[in-house]
Amino acid sequence: MNKVKKVAAIHDLSGCGRVSLNAVIPILSSMGIQTYPLPTAILSSHTQYEEFSFLDLTDQMPLFMEHWKKLGVEFDGIYSGYLGSPRQIAIVEEFIQTFRNPNQLVVVDPVLGDNGHLYKALDNNMVVEMRELVKSADVITPNLTEMCLLLDKPYKNFLSVEELKEDLLRLSEQGPEHIIVTSIQDKDDLKKTFVVAYSKKTNRFWKVWTNYLPAHYPGTGDTFTSIITGALLQGDSLPIALDRAVQFIQMGMRATFGYEYDSREGILLERVLKSLDAPVQINSYELL
Repeated sequence: MNKVKKVAAIHDLSGCGRVSLNAVIPILSSMGIQTYPLPTAILSSHTQYEEFSFLDLTDQMPLFMEHWKKLGVEFDGIYSGYLGSPRQIAIVEEFIQTFRNPNQLVVVDPVLGDNGHLYKALDNNMVVEMRELVKSADVITPNLTEMCLLLDKPYKNFLSVEELKEDLLRLSEQGPEHIIVTSIQDKDDLKKTFVVAYSKKTNRFWKVWTNYLPAHYPGTGDTFTSIITGALLQGDSLPIALDRAVQFIQMGMRATFGYEYDSREGILLERVLKSLDAPVQINSYELL
């Protein structure tokens, strides 16, 4: 029997801004995947706005888990994003143990920081706990800062190919099958950024690059990992999933960049979601 695949998405929900569940749900739905949202918190806007209301749902998370267990729900994927406390990380670990099955895809986006710094309200205890959570994942998608935090190494803006490969291998030793590192600058061409990835099963390294745009849109990390999750569940290989995610982000940013627009709201997903139904142009990934 053909059925719609299901993903448990463990993220916060922000009323203003295309981030977290506001990005995850429409993207996975557009890719033919049903989302079971498990909200970690509800905010009036994401945290890059100066003021916002915040409702912590940590105490509700185990209740969601118990009810879904009672209903007999089975998930094809489990996907976690920003987590606000070590307790929430522990709940996600328990969720994975409770609902894990042999054919499942577990994706962890270890949201910890950017540009060499931890995000506000996070401390080293979160880093320590996140190192444990990634051991349960099949796929992790840290940015360069988060990769350094997970490996407990000093942050550098630029890394050689040899250093990147060594770091990807070290992360794979912690458990994940696929490691994808985003937001890497090309020191030889600052107008380009790229994503690198390693597949343990095939022992191959991949790279996808894109042109840099001088703009910042919150939620692009959530968008990227959501497309990776959907693509892998649809049966795409790792390099094709990377191509799809990078091309979509680039298209979304270009669709947004020309407008006079409050960039804090994120990329204009509504303008580009239909492109997820189109065949991917497989033309930019390369072996590293």
